[in-house]
Amino acid sequence: MMTSYSQKVLLLAISTCLIPGCASMNNRQDPLEPMNRAIFSFNEKFDEFVLEPAARGYHAVVPDPIEMIVGNFFSNIGDVAITANSLLQLKFADAAASSSRVLINTTFGLLGAVDLASHISQVSDIDISKRNEDFGQTLGYYGVGAGPYIVLPILGPSTVRDTVGTGVDGVIFDPLRSSVYNKFDFLTVRLPVTTVQIIDIRAQNLDLDKTLEEAALDKYEFVRDAYLQRRESLVRDGDVPKEEGFEEFEDLNDDLF
Repeated sequence: MMTSYSQKVLLLAISTCLIPGCASMNNRQDPLEPMNRAIFSFNEKFDEFVLEPAARGYHAVVPDPIEMIVGNFFSNIGDVAITANSLLQLKFADAAASSSRVLINTTFGLLGAVDLASHISQVSDIDISKRNEDFGQTLGYYGVGAGPYIVLPILGPSTVRDTVGTGVDGVIFDPLRSSVYNKFDFLTVRLPVTTVQIIDIRAQNLDLDKTLEEAALDKYEFVRDAYLQRRESLVRDGDVPKEEGFEEFEDLNDDLF
């Protein structure tokens, strides 16, 4: 299943486990495996019959420049949560970079429609490239363990820690969904915007489906292990031992995330 977690899960799977000798995580991290597999199967069917057809229709109807604008807009919204979590983790340089992205892209980039910040970073010595921080990582930064692996209905792979983190990011830090300072109506704004975001993310991953299917002998195990490895890497800012062959995919990982 690929929804709001879809890009993260699919691409981390390719970047961390599409290598020789990719080892399975110890099952102690997945004590709820029977339940998780059942939910995973449901999510796969939901994707097959609902989400993927919607994404293919979206991709066929919406021109590529508009798809890029939509993706840029949601990426800009995401930088708000990234800024907040960088501050909570005392990563002040990253917080400054992400807040600069929000300021530049919201003003000169027409509310995030154009990712000027990334272009500036590419053509200059100013590093305001996209970061990756969320409240799940913030909890990990302060020593909170990941807890058992969980597959959430519709949302996909997670852990106890990341489920809490997703909730906090959505309720507090996401400008479009936050119940703290958000005045947007659920039915007229929040739900449609979230639906478009999910479909847009899914559409971005259509070309990668075949790669994932071919790489996995057991798709459930493949996605689980990749998710857990990637999240551990993010919490530790990449300071984890790498499996043999991982280096081949570092460039791919940088491009996709």
